[in-house]
Amino acid sequence: MDRMKRTPIREQDPKVRATNFDEVCLGYNEEEAVIEASRCLNCKNPQCVTGCPVNINIPGFIKHIKEKDFEGAAKEIAKYSALPAVCGRVCPQENQCEGKCVLGIKGEAVAIGKLERFTADWSNANNIKLAEKVAPNGKKVAIIGAGPAGLTCAGDLAKKGYDVTIFEALHKAGGVLVYGIPEFRLPKEKVVAKEVENIKKLGVKIETNVIIGKTITIDELFEQGFNAIFIGSGAGLPKFMNIPGETANGVLSANEFLTRVNLMKAFKDDYDTPVHVGKKVVVVGGGNVAMDAVRTSLRLGAEARIVYRRGMEELPARAEEIHHAKEEGVIFNTLTNPKEILTDEAGNVTGIKCVKMELGEPDASGRRRPIEVAGSEFVIDCDMVIMSLGTSPNPLISSTTKGLETNSHGCLIAQDETGLTTRENVYAGGDAVTGAATVILAMGAGKKAAQAIDEKLSK
Repeated sequence: MDRMKRTPIREQDPKVRATNFDEVCLGYNEEEAVIEASRCLNCKNPQCVTGCPVNINIPGFIKHIKEKDFEGAAKEIAKYSALPAVCGRVCPQENQCEGKCVLGIKGEAVAIGKLERFTADWSNANNIKLAEKVAPNGKKVAIIGAGPAGLTCAGDLAKKGYDVTIFEALHKAGGVLVYGIPEFRLPKEKVVAKEVENIKKLGVKIETNVIIGKTITIDELFEQGFNAIFIGSGAGLPKFMNIPGETANGVLSANEFLTRVNLMKAFKDDYDTPVHVGKKVVVVGGGNVAMDAVRTSLRLGAEARIVYRRGMEELPARAEEIHHAKEEGVIFNTLTNPKEILTDEAGNVTGIKCVKMELGEPDASGRRRPIEVAGSEFVIDCDMVIMSLGTSPNPLISSTTKGLETNSHGCLIAQDETGLTTRENVYAGGDAVTGAATVILAMGAGKKAAQAIDEKLSK
C-alpha cells in the first residue's frame, strides 16, 4: 500500500451520468474502506478534528474501520453528528478535516469524507441502532426549520432529555437537503429520509406545513409552554442582479429551479411534472448551488453553461463539483459578466448580453476584483437564465417577532457563538444568521446552540 496515495473511488461514467439522476459517486466497499482507513496515522494531536465544525473524533472512527468494526465506527460518529451520510457526501472536506490531514502535506489526505459516508451507509443498510431515548427532563424546546441546523440542534437536545418539536414550513423535513441539493449528489430516500428518521427515533417530533409568523408566532410558542426556541430557518430569499430583462419569462433563481425539480420529482422518469427547462440554459454564478443548477439542467436535456465574472481559479464551488461538471459537458464562460437579458416581443428570453472581464487588485474579500474590458460586449444565445447569486433570510420571522433584531443583510443577529439572539431564550444558527453557507457550518451552529440552551435551562 502506498500511504501517500488515497484509494480510488468508483464513479459513474461521465457520459452515462450526464443523462441520469443516479448518484455520481458510488462509494467505497468494505475492502476499499479498510485499505483507505489503514492510511490514517492516528496522530496524537489530530488536526483533522480541529478542522471539523462538529469536532468528530476522526482518528477514533477510522481506527474502528481499520479493525473492520464498522458498527463501532458508526457509534463513534453518532456521538458528534446526526447527519453522517449527508456530511460524507456534501461537506467541503478538502477545506476542513482533509485540509488539515498531515498526509496531505506531501501526498494525498486520507479520504475522511468518503470513509464517513461508507460508515453511515453501512450503518443504515444494517439497521444499526445508534441512540436510545433518554428519560425526559420536563423542559420543552421548539426548533424552527428542519434543515441541517435545526435537525442537529433537535437531536442533541433530545439526547439530553428535552421534549423537542421541530416546526417546518414545507411538507417534508430536511430543508436544503431535500429541496436544494440534487438527487445525483444526495439521494433523498436512501440518505436524507433515513437520517431524519434516526432523529425522530430519539423522540423528536416534526410538524410540517407550519410557517412561523403566519401559522403561529414565536410569542405564541412561548405561550404554549416552550422554554426556549432555536431558529434554523435558513436563507431562502434569492438575490438578483437587477439588470434589464431580469423579469422576463424564463429567468428564475437557482433556489426556485432546484426546489421545483426536487419537490416535483422531475428527476424520476415515472413522474410527469410541469418543470420547464430551456434548450439552452445559462446559469449565472460560480458556487456549489450554481454547479447543482447547471448539472441539473444538463440532465434534463439542456445545453448548459456557467457564466461567472471571475476566472476558473476563483470559482467558489468545490473542486470536485467543478471537475464533475466539466467531465459531464458543462460549458464554462468565465471572466464574463451579464449586462442584459434579451427577449422577444412576447417577453421570452432569447439571449444574454455579456461583457468580458479581467482581474484587478484584490477587493475586501481578498479576491481580485473583476473589471470590465471596454468594447468587449457579446451575446450568448439562450432561452433560460438561472440566477445563482446567493440568498438571504426571509424577513417573515423577524418582522413578526418583537425584540428580534437583524443586520443590514436581513440576517438574525447572534450576540455570541452560542447563537443567542437579541430576544431572551431565542437562539439562531446556520444560514438564518450567516447568510448562505455550508451544511456542516449550519450543523456546527445547531450543536453550539443546543449546548447553550441546555446550560441555560438546566440551571
